[in-house]
Amino acid sequence: MSKPGALDLASGLGGKIEKSEVLSAVEQYEKYHGFYGGDEEERKANYSDMVNKYYDLATSFYEFGWGESFHFAPRWKGESLRESIKRHEHFLALQLGLKPGQKVLDVGCGIGGPLREISRFSSASVTGLNNNEYQITRGKELNRIAGVDKTCDFVKADFMKMSFPDNTFDAVYAIEATCHAPDAYGCYKEIYRVLKPGQFFAAYEWCMTDSFDPNNREHQKIKAEIEIGDGLPDIRLTGKCLEALKQAGFEVIWEKDLAVDSPLPWYLPLDKSHFSLSSFRLTAAGRFITKNMVRALEFVGLAPKGSQRVQNFLEQAAEGLVEGGKKEIFTPMYFFLAQKPLSVNQ
Repeated sequence: MSKPGALDLASGLGGKIEKSEVLSAVEQYEKYHGFYGGDEEERKANYSDMVNKYYDLATSFYEFGWGESFHFAPRWKGESLRESIKRHEHFLALQLGLKPGQKVLDVGCGIGGPLREISRFSSASVTGLNNNEYQITRGKELNRIAGVDKTCDFVKADFMKMSFPDNTFDAVYAIEATCHAPDAYGCYKEIYRVLKPGQFFAAYEWCMTDSFDPNNREHQKIKAEIEIGDGLPDIRLTGKCLEALKQAGFEVIWEKDLAVDSPLPWYLPLDKSHFSLSSFRLTAAGRFITKNMVRALEFVGLAPKGSQRVQNFLEQAAEGLVEGGKKEIFTPMYFFLAQKPLSVNQ
């Protein structure tokens, strides 16, 4: 499926927010973050509003640049970005041991690119959990176009308080999504509750690595850039995720930062020194063209006021991600596979 064009980007800007209210929403979103006087506790207390505003404002940019799957991947030499993203999704399905007919939950599913790919790859039925109405509407349309609307669906809910009964799903996964949770333990505990005993939960988490120094000003700046540009209340250390999993009741089968052994850097698509025709829109040249196109669309009234400011904080995030990757203080692919015991006594 081809990526959306300029007019698709313009029409999607702001998501479900009224076009006349986009600028106000941008200003409210910015105020949650440290660059504008916000603090971590306020972001955590208002995470649902903050994350919803973020995805209403940013989704059309993501789809314009990335396609349907909004995530990074370890990458082999000679492999395209799109190929690496699909392989990253297939790896998750294989780790979970997905089988035809199983009921699977995708926590924080975006517009459903991964769930469609994983469903086609495994023949499992995948439910996408998302708290953003615009992304769900877009995802359902893409499911229909792809012909998977009978096996893939979406549910609007907060992953901190899901509406599903206990022991509902045969497997659960999350791809760069539960980093939006204000509390890892609370999120993992809900996942534990809806997962059947003996079954598995796998995820790729956005984390600060052990190389991150909270007292280093440059490290603090990089972390803050990623938080504002990606709608995050905080970015946890890898060890905190592991601790929260165990506290929630999971047995950790294995865990690893997959960025460490990636033959090509995961941040390569965003690195200004890199050029690629296959992922041109993510390159420095592609982002420069997008920036000027958004400016023109906003000027003529095809894109709502505030669109340039959204593009600006996404650009800020890209710079933070690249620097975080180069300094090895941040990873978007801390992987773990965890199991819910067959009984609470195990």
